[in-house]
Amino acid sequence: MPQFDVDLFVIGAGSGGVRAARVAAQYGARVKVAEEFRVGGTCVIRGCVPKKLLVYASRFADEFEDAAGFGWNVGTPTFDWTTLIARKDSEIARLENIYRTNLERAGAELIEARAVVEGPNTVVLPATGERITAKHILIATGGRPAEQPHFVGREHAISSNEVFHLDKLPERITVIGGGYIAVEFAGVFAGLGAKVTLIHRGPHLLRGFDEDVRTSLEAAYRERGIDIVLDRTVERVDKTQDGLRISLSDGSTHDADVLLSAAGRVPYTQGLGLAASGVALNEKGAVIVDEFSRTNVPSIFAVGDVTDRVNLTPMAIREGQAFADTVFGERTTRVDHKLIPTAVFSTPEIGVVGLIESEARAQYPQLKVYKAVFRPLKATLSGRQEKILMKLLVDGSTDRIVGAHMVGDHAGEQVQLLGVALSMGATKADFDRTLAVHPTAAEEWVTMRTPVAG
Repeated sequence: MPQFDVDLFVIGAGSGGVRAARVAAQYGARVKVAEEFRVGGTCVIRGCVPKKLLVYASRFADEFEDAAGFGWNVGTPTFDWTTLIARKDSEIARLENIYRTNLERAGAELIEARAVVEGPNTVVLPATGERITAKHILIATGGRPAEQPHFVGREHAISSNEVFHLDKLPERITVIGGGYIAVEFAGVFAGLGAKVTLIHRGPHLLRGFDEDVRTSLEAAYRERGIDIVLDRTVERVDKTQDGLRISLSDGSTHDADVLLSAAGRVPYTQGLGLAASGVALNEKGAVIVDEFSRTNVPSIFAVGDVTDRVNLTPMAIREGQAFADTVFGERTTRVDHKLIPTAVFSTPEIGVVGLIESEARAQYPQLKVYKAVFRPLKATLSGRQEKILMKLLVDGSTDRIVGAHMVGDHAGEQVQLLGVALSMGATKADFDRTLAVHPTAAEEWVTMRTPVAG
């Protein structure tokens, strides 16, 4: 029987890799983890955590403005980008240290170096040439920013990696993209006072979301002064004395200080030796895995964004846990990739779970649609015109709720609990007999009585 240096070698110390390594080590496995950048991965270091901190910062502008309607005199607030970034960096360093400590306490060894797969049971550290054999190899390298769109002058654009480390707050920023990252950063910079232009090649933002959600957000963003440019692409970017001159496919031009290309992320498999080791990749470069996160090479597994299944941190963590339980804990575990609650931290915020209306209509011929659009109570004194959208999709034949969608304050918090209800198979009757908490926005979920379509 072959002997190996370790039972598990994990490449990538992000959320999925760290969870898998910790749990495997707690089961008694000998574990090494290689990370070439910083421990914590995209989410902790340059993704959802620092982004959410910037989102919080951007929303204080609304709070200061709204306060006057409630009798507060807060003077003229000022904002300092340098302070925000320094505080953000301090918090990220604290979280990274927690990840390191958790690995150490679990008994997993961290190697701060790049690792490359050399075969079914071997990895090599290019910096030293050291080879390590492993009974199992787990690829958990996550994603990286997609290549810049092909336009002249694309070297002047930055990605979502660099945007967290700008020296100063730009007065004018142009964002390319229509997905989570583009929408969220457009909201952040608008809230912090920058002039924002959001350019997307499609007819609407947030492809794959419910149409009411998409149009509601676009209306809210335009109300906030964000210039949304749809059905157009960037053709050329020129450096000027005052910043950047950006030329679009319709012949128009505008100026910006920063151009952020936020056209999504792709699996980080480049240069990892996977194809050479026989690991199958799809056309996007994602690692192809089965329901147990196993590749076509039986000793090699992959979890998280590198598989391009569901690119969300909680899913990477769940996949890492399931892998460790299955391989080292003798607890065969499959991960359900359906009915996933998710949030977009735009302002206003978006929370969704389940099917969008077009999908639901295709699956459920007797679909009923319930919808509420209203100004929240807080807006009556603040004077803000922004509205909340709530939408329920119900299978008329069973009364089961198959989709819930919200645009408005705290949508992310609300959809977490909606996810619990839908995962339990909640019906519209279950919602109807639940007593409303008044006065709240959330009470609308249990007081919508008449379908707007069905």
